[in-house]
Amino acid sequence: MSTTVYTLEPNHIVYSLSPSHPPALSVPSGATVRIETCDCFENQIQREDQDFGTLDWDRINPATGPIEVQGAEPGDCLAVHILDIQLARRGILTTGPGLGVMGTELTENAIRFVEISDSVLLPGGVRAPVQPMIGVIGVAPASGAIPCGTPGDHGGNMDCTRITAGAVLLLPVFTPGALFALGDLHAAMGDGEVGVSGIEVAGRVTVRLEVVQSASLPAPMVISPHDVSVIASAPTLDEAAERATRRTATWLAEAAHMPLADATMLLSAVGRLRICQVVDPLKTARMEVDRDLLDQLGIQLPV
Repeated sequence: MSTTVYTLEPNHIVYSLSPSHPPALSVPSGATVRIETCDCFENQIQREDQDFGTLDWDRINPATGPIEVQGAEPGDCLAVHILDIQLARRGILTTGPGLGVMGTELTENAIRFVEISDSVLLPGGVRAPVQPMIGVIGVAPASGAIPCGTPGDHGGNMDCTRITAGAVLLLPVFTPGALFALGDLHAAMGDGEVGVSGIEVAGRVTVRLEVVQSASLPAPMVISPHDVSVIASAPTLDEAAERATRRTATWLAEAAHMPLADATMLLSAVGRLRICQVVDPLKTARMEVDRDLLDQLGIQLPV
């Protein structure tokens, strides 16, 4: 494992994930990288009364990168060990007409600055804990360019609250070097991100990037100390939920050498089907399974 700590600053950003982007940094498998990020608006919002019309909407959801991980090849997985997330001192909440679930009911754009310490003060005077997480995190697809704001099997804007410090995200590798990038940090975000934003904030993420060769796993997958989440995105939430469930059931059946019917009944009894987000071009869901159950089934995880 490399002992060098690499740094990548947000002057290296992309608005899509693509094999055509030249790497901003190349690191060996096992390298630790500190990645600086802009907020999802690329720090364009400076006032609460700012007109949304002044924003450059082609600069939304930038990701810092891409990072080439040496030795990563199609068919492998990239294990992203999320070691630390540090946030700026001020974040942004926003919603308005045409945005999020309530966009048909809202008549004016609203922006609220949120000061970040060990807690955050939310609209209505409600105080809540800071819960840092990563909204956009992924690798390049096999071909073409996928906007950073769109989730998929490559990762992207999955907006999964399980992608936080202490977790390991497994991503399938589609192109040599993986070409990894991340951005869109949140100081807190509810499952669903129903208003179209969490507490959007700039920050710094420290990760360790490890190639897992020839991994047969239903990635994207988040491995946390207590559970495992299989993530799926699709045009509708129903389709995303079904895809996450199917992937998890099939994986359990194969990994534990059990009938698919038994794996399905296991998920029906103790699995947790959750919403990640409902506001992106594709919707995202996850199926959570406790690691204790995986241990009982004799399923070994690669990290």
